Amino acid sequence: MVYTNKNDYLEKMIEKYSNMVYRLAMARTGNIENSEDIYQEVFLRLAKKMPEFESEEHEKAWLIRVTINCSKNLLNSAFLRHRADIDENITFETQERHDVYYAVQKLPLKYKTVIYLYYYESYSIKEISKILHTNENTIKTRLSRARKELERIIEGGISNE
Repeated sequence: MVYTNKNDYLEKMIEKYSNMVYRLAMARTGNIENSEDIYQEVFLRLAKKMPEFESEEHEKAWLIRVTINCSKNLLNSAFLRHRADIDENITFETQERHDVYYAVQKLPLKYKTVIYLYYYESYSIKEISKILHTNENTIKTRLSRARKELERIIEGGISNE
């Protein structure tokens, strides 16, 4: 797609992908403030690099990859390792959504990511494999293990600690 200027391009990309980037950051960090920081960093990198994409799938995959990398950098930072969590008051439409959200937050990061991409972004296993640069069988295994772990967590009851 051809845009008349950089601002139009960035505005369209933010409008198109802001929810996806934020939700993925939230799924990976479980923290509103960190998700907002990652969101800003992703679109700042887009503005700096102004990459040319082959297709809509390519631009979406690029943004997912950058979001994953930014969240990985944040989660590995010394700052994050030396802070205490504050209870976030997130409201949900139903108790079931509340339970599922907190169950997903208890999963290891590699499981949270595949659950998010598969169920919330509707990517196929093959597409997730390409985005994460991981073997398809590994993605299948992670999805299977994540589902089993979610079932175990939900059946065992969830405490929102």
